Amino acid sequence: MADFLKGDLVRHEKFGIGRVAGASKGDCDVYFPKLDKETLVMEDELQALSDAESAAYEMVKLAAHEMREQEMPAIELGTRWQGGEMILKPADASQTPKSIPIETFFHKIVMVRDRLRVMEAQINGHKVLTDAEKVELQQYITRIYGSLTTFNILFKDKKDHFVGQKGEG
Repeated sequence: MADFLKGDLVRHEKFGIGRVAGASKGDCDVYFPKLDKETLVMEDELQALSDAESAAYEMVKLAAHEMREQEMPAIELGTRWQGGEMILKPADASQTPKSIPIETFFHKIVMVRDRLRVMEAQINGHKVLTDAEKVELQQYITRIYGSLTTFNILFKDKKDHFVGQKGEG
């Protein structure tokens, strides 16, 4: 049985790669990015990453940090929407409508777009997928962008708009 220490990189068969947050008596609290939470697992369910795997993981982590630190162009909400609210009104008048600040909703839309872009990059750089599989997955993402064009009205700059299949050319 390995004795894992806080900070060790480990692999779990089901949860993937994680970092030990704490260990005691055969159990480890491990943060798994795939789950986005800490999970208590038995120490014997974990395998230490090799030095090469740990180094690669740390390089990817550093690259991700550097990308976040770079000046990213701000995505701005259209002026007419600033300070506004989005109201979701149920068909049943006895039920209470829900109101959310439009900035909150806009932020969520921008996050969806950013995550789709990361997914695109991961698909394109995937070592196991065939070119045909990459194209098929890319077509799904393009259709998702197309579904999101409804929200283009919220963006201040047209360059930030979602573009679906019709916009390809």
